[in-house]
Amino acid sequence: MDSNFSEDQIAIRDAIQKLCADFDDDYWLRMDKEGGPAQEFIDAVAAAGWLGIAMPEEYGGSGLGMTEAALMMQTIAACSSVHLNIFGPNPVVVFGSEEQKTRMLPPLISGEE
Repeated sequence: MDSNFSEDQIAIRDAIQKLCADFDDDYWLRMDKEGGPAQEFIDAVAAAGWLGIAMPEEYGGSGLGMTEAALMMQTIAACSSVHLNIFGPNPVVVFGSEEQKTRMLPPLISGEE
């Protein structure tokens, strides 16, 4: 129910739905048959800035929270599994040294890792 989401959260959901519309069932069937990562989808998510949704701005992220990241992943869960880049680095954000954050977060946010 939309009344539980802020306008910004609804905008996130709508933007992700629009991005996902570019990757139809034929794309995902091809990815299932070929195996490996859905690199075109990952690249599109990275290019739109979504891989850094919950990462600090000083490392190239959006500085949003886990709620926004979960909303994003709920929206794309039916068509992709980029969740590792979204939730996996959170321990580095919370507990990592400055060197680890500088070395690890920008490549994950850009989709290079």
